[in-house]
Parts: sequence; C-alpha cells; structure tokens
Amino acid sequence: MIGELQDRAQERLAQASDWIARLQADDLTEADGLAFDSWLGATPDNARAYDQALAVWNAVGASSHDIVLELTRLERRRARQGLGRRWLVGAGSLAAAAALVVVVLPSLASKPATETYATANGQHRVVTLADGSKIELNAETQLAVTLGRDERRVVMGEGEAIFDVAADRDRPFTIATGHQVVRVVGTQFDVRNRQGGVAVTVARGVVEVGPAPNGAPGRTYVLRPGQRLAIGGGRATRLSTIEPAVAFSWRTGRVVYRDEPLSNVVADLNRQFAKPILIADVELGRTPISGVLVMDSQSDVVRRLALMLPIAAIDSPEGVVLHRK
Repeated sequence: MIGELQDRAQERLAQASDWIARLQADDLTEADGLAFDSWLGATPDNARAYDQALAVWNAVGASSHDIVLELTRLERRRARQGLGRRWLVGAGSLAAAAALVVVVLPSLASKPATETYATANGQHRVVTLADGSKIELNAETQLAVTLGRDERRVVMGEGEAIFDVAADRDRPFTIATGHQVVRVVGTQFDVRNRQGGVAVTVARGVVEVGPAPNGAPGRTYVLRPGQRLAIGGGRATRLSTIEPAVAFSWRTGRVVYRDEPLSNVVADLNRQFAKPILIADVELGRTPISGVLVMDSQSDVVRRLALMLPIAAIDSPEGVVLHRK
C-alpha cells in the first residue's frame, strides 16, 4: 500500500515537472493552457506536486528528469532529519506558492550588483539589460534590477513599465511590486503599479502573478496573451481579455481608458505634465471616463477631457482646476 502511494506521488511529480517544461515552450497553445489548468485543479495532490517541482526548478534550473531526482533526494533528507514539509511547500494557498516559492541556496560567488532606473515627470525611458531583456519605463517609474546567476529580479516601486524578457530557462525573471510578484521566463507584458493597485497585461508568453512570499495568502493567476489582471487599488480583482496594444498604447503617446474614474485619469496626466491638474470636488473625481487621450500638449488634452465629460477647465495659480458644468 505504501509503495503504491509512493509510486503515485512519483508519477505526479513527473507530470508536474513535464508541465513546468511545457509552460516555458515558445509553441505553447491555448489548448495546452486549458489542459494544464484542468490537471492542476483535478486534485490537491496535483497542486502539491506542481508546487514542489516548481520550487526545485526555481532553485536549480533543472530539467524535468532532474527535478524528480532532486525532489526524491530532498524528501529522503527531510525524512532523516524529521523536518516538516512547510519549508518546501510554503504557507497559504498551494497555487500561490507554486508561482512564488524561491529557494535561496548558499553561494560563494559575489553578490550581483543592483542597477536602479527611474523616470521623472513626463519622461519615458528604454533600458536594455545585460541579458538582452528590454524595459520601457513610463513617467514617474522606479525600478531596481538585479541580474544574478540563478535569477533575474526587479523590485518595482510606483510606476508602469513594459517588459520584453529574453528567454533564459535557467534564470527566471521576477518582478516584485510589494504585495504581488510576477514571474516569467521569456515573454512581453506590461506591469502597472499605481496607487496600491497592480495590473498585468500579457502580449506574449505565459506570466504567473501571485502574492509576495511574505504577504497575505492569495490566489496565483496564470495569464496568457491577451489577458489582463487587475488587483488591489480599492477594487475587486478582475481578470479580463484585452488587446495588448491597448495596454501598451502609452508608449506611443495614447492612453485608452475604460470606465476609469476621472481622478485616476488626472493622476496619469499629472505624471506627464509639469503643471498640476486639480479636481474641484471628490464626487467629480469619481466620474467614470471612457475613450482615448492623445498625450500631446496639456492644453489639448484638457480640451479633449472637456469634450468627453461635462466639465470646465479654469486656470489658477495652483494649476488647471476641473469643475463640473
């Protein structure tokens, strides 16, 4: 009986490691994604196996076969030492841990250097990293990038950026935004971290988004091209379908809004222009706005806003004040 259970556990680990390899493939299809979702949710044992396999993959960058061997070795060591499973599986939901567990191994190598990048009001910047990845920063964005031997890591403060990540299965690419962690291998996606909310839009590849290891437990989402996930910021978590070009439009001087509160739109504008735009009252700031704003001159942008909403713009010593008509 015990032997049969062990055989089943080994089979699940083999399946999990095969899925890890498959999810990194360039020819991943929508059918593959649906099949993976079905397998992962079929039993809690599958989720546990995926969690364990991914933890080892994060640590050693191993092949599917090596992952199973490494897990077997670790399980034997755990049994000898009487350790619990929590160090490997992690706390919270298993799906969340699957995306976010990172095992830190001792290393004699010197600590990799961290480079910081930032943009000011109205500034955009394109950065090419040493691994070939490119990051395009929107205005008022701060990033710290560390390219290590086993991992490429970005710590993102307030801001928005498009990441075009060079594929490297041996070094996963993670972006920490505070309460959320985004993990990829090779893909293109947009991350927006503003006012306590995080939104991730995928153009190419597969992206995992879940809670930070030291944060509150929560669900992990697997995003595919054309999907957008919005978390926090005072709103319910929302997974939607979107044309990636819409989310990326800011880099060409156009921003698309869909039922966005005027206060959020104005906050975006104030990152692009030096002269502040103010809203006369809180209720007006809650007014939803939908449409495309071309970011040319501030006066033209404000004029277009007045065409989209019943508002009037009045110049004052403090800035441009928006009033309800």
